[in-house]
Amino acid sequence: MTADSIPVTAALAGVPWEPGAPKPDAILTATGVRRTFGGLTAVDVDHLEVQRGVITALIGPNGAGKTTFFNLLTNFDKPDSGSRNFEGRDLDGVAAHRVANLGMVRTFQLTKALSKMTVIENMLLGATGQVGERLSRSLIPALWKAQERANTERADELLVRFKLDHMREEFAGTLSGGQRKLLEMARALMVNPTMVMLDEPMAGVNPALKQSLLDHVKGLRDDGMTVLFVEHDMDMVQEISDWVVVMAEGRIIAEGPPASIGQNQAVVDAYLGSHHDSALDLEADL
Repeated sequence: MTADSIPVTAALAGVPWEPGAPKPDAILTATGVRRTFGGLTAVDVDHLEVQRGVITALIGPNGAGKTTFFNLLTNFDKPDSGSRNFEGRDLDGVAAHRVANLGMVRTFQLTKALSKMTVIENMLLGATGQVGERLSRSLIPALWKAQERANTERADELLVRFKLDHMREEFAGTLSGGQRKLLEMARALMVNPTMVMLDEPMAGVNPALKQSLLDHVKGLRDDGMTVLFVEHDMDMVQEISDWVVVMAEGRIIAEGPPASIGQNQAVVDAYLGSHHDSALDLEADL
């Protein structure tokens, strides 16, 4: 944990290191969320609360149910049972794009940039509530020109922030894997979200861009946003997360600050087997 994150994470100081621990200011909660595929139970989460304004990592062995749970939280998949609540609002039945309009946006493990559109066009697609999208109003430029200018200014500011402004007019398909991750993160910010959900932001990113991505994720928190991310890169988890949630076999088996997780016997058992009695080195490759 860095010195500048201490005021933000002070509220976590008294939170117990146990699954389903209540948080003093939860922005997102999930209760009784269950998802099955045939005879396989992919997710069976009793309770989870995500603290506002911090970076929370969701980790676990392969097949733990992390991405499925992530999809359920963002309504890209529907649970068989259970409830999810964001900013005091029940998310049951809310379409995924409307969840984004509420202030919770996500990125994907496999980037969703539209390859045959330019970088700036991809950015403008992220803006919501565009008046010109309605046929009747699109015929009257005076009704949407000002909004389009404001959206373009916002997009250009974000491209500068993410160091993609030099690629503004290039097709998104020409970007590297890391640059596409940056574009997707920048596009998500077009809606001025309160919470950003990142699905394996380091996947497919070369080492040269990793530190840049890490800095941008920390920058989201510094700007007052809440971040929840799924990740296999344990160096990233150790460096930027304020709180870690561990899943195994569809259930949450541990929660706590990053330094505590490697000492948790349930986590050691999940990663290394129930007969392993040594602490888990989260800085090693898993």
